[in-house]
Amino acid sequence: VQLVESGGGLVQAGGSLRLSCATSGFTLEDYAIGWFRQVPGKEREGVACISSRDGSIYYPDSLKGRFTISRDNAKNTVYLEMNRLAPKDTAVYYCAAKYGTYATDYGSYTYWGQGTQVTVSS
Repeated sequence: VQLVESGGGLVQAGGSLRLSCATSGFTLEDYAIGWFRQVPGKEREGVACISSRDGSIYYPDSLKGRFTISRDNAKNTVYLEMNRLAPKDTAVYYCAAKYGTYATDYGSYTYWGQGTQVTVSS
């Protein structure tokens, strides 16, 4: 099983990034994917989740309207579109997989990627 994030980098405040999570070793359509982020010294925070077959989606209220999660099961890839980025969004972003329906707590996820750094300059 492998999850590989890409698309992170340095962006100015107000800009956009699209992160990708390429998966392999399992049937993506059976798994929920969550995107989480973490800064040093803080707990990992959920930013978007999408369930397997029904495609239900979760965003925390603080990110609704700025972040969009989507999945392309044919390409075994899940995306996170991030708009109007701010310095507070600076973090390492991880994607994770769990069977079935999404969960908002990172402890429920079975498989994790290595993370991709997103840095937003002011």
